[in-house]
Amino acid sequence: MTRPEQVLRTYITLTVVSTAASSMIWGVNTLFLLDAGLSIGQAFAANAFFTVGMVLFEVPTGVVADTVGRRTSYLLGTVTLFGSTLLYLLLWQRPESPFAAWAVASVLLGLGFTFFSGATEAWLVDGLNATGYEGSLDAAFAKGQIANGAAMLAGSIGGGLLAQWTHLGVPYVVRAALLGVTFVLAWRAMHDIGFTPKPRVSVIAEMRGILRSSLDHGLLNPPVRWVMLAAPFTAGVSVYGFYAAQPFLLELYGSSDSYAIAGLSAGLVAGAQIVGGLSAASVARVFRRRTSVMLAVTATTGVVLVLIGQTSSFWAALLLLAVWGVLFAALSPVRQAYLNELIPSAQRATVLSSDSLLASGGGVVVQPTLGRAADVWGYGPAYVVGAGVQLLALPFILLARRSQAAEVRVPVGAPS
Repeated sequence: MTRPEQVLRTYITLTVVSTAASSMIWGVNTLFLLDAGLSIGQAFAANAFFTVGMVLFEVPTGVVADTVGRRTSYLLGTVTLFGSTLLYLLLWQRPESPFAAWAVASVLLGLGFTFFSGATEAWLVDGLNATGYEGSLDAAFAKGQIANGAAMLAGSIGGGLLAQWTHLGVPYVVRAALLGVTFVLAWRAMHDIGFTPKPRVSVIAEMRGILRSSLDHGLLNPPVRWVMLAAPFTAGVSVYGFYAAQPFLLELYGSSDSYAIAGLSAGLVAGAQIVGGLSAASVARVFRRRTSVMLAVTATTGVVLVLIGQTSSFWAALLLLAVWGVLFAALSPVRQAYLNELIPSAQRATVLSSDSLLASGGGVVVQPTLGRAADVWGYGPAYVVGAGVQLLALPFILLARRSQAAEVRVPVGAPS
């Protein structure tokens, strides 16, 4: 693999297949858990254990990617997700299974995704740098965003239709099969380029060294630190915004059992991924600095969240949720490029995993807080509270802007 086009093609192919596999169950997972005999509280507790798994293993799996290799980490993630998906299916077939078993399976699912989180981005950036890529990272990540959205749209809708035509277990079988395909593709096409694991005398000592260096280039590096510390506020609110959209739209629509309307919210997010990736170039042409994009989009989406919370019209809420999703999706490639250009290759996966850890931590804290606000005041007012929480990210982005005073963006439309 000697050309950047080949690296990018492999990244997009793996993104499509793995996202299609993952999203196959996203539209039916709660129904699946309830059908397995779990109560509503237990179903959401199982989802919480998934997040706990991501928080616990984000940094250790990032260290694996930086010490053993990005490809190895990705393959381990595929195997872990394959096994935990089959475990979910087995527990569903045995309604008498204790909740502790569901908790363990959910933690393993979280572990599987953490093997992906830092390693995939690090592999792409290392490969592009090593093969002489002349385009911008924003453009590369935007293409990945489009591919991710298209795969999520197809997977979510396909999983729902499969469950409707057959039964709730079939999407999980298909997911496991697609994860098998992902493993084969990664084994054959994904090789570490631009990254060579250091010879290790002691794995523990090497991991300590990686963690120390990662702190130096992560939380101890001001331009990176402030953007990472903004993540819990924006990511936490986005998790609530996604999961609350379904009951909120049903409430405005006036029907509690119209599952097609509930599924529309997941479709909006998938569509937003595509539109956001396509609009990344236009957004980049307006701003000279990436931190300017972060400031503008964070503030604008905060305003949109307030408008969502104030509306009583189903169609207005639907339109505003679409706008919110597109803006959030357009920001993602810019933020990814900003962080990756400031992190050395040797510590890249660990620092990116630390960033994901902070974002997941925000989801653990902010989501139940806003959920409680929805219980007390309703979904609309909780969106307004969420806007206030998200705006708390702005001071951190401003500090990043000051720390990176010489930051100049490479145009997204630069030749590749």
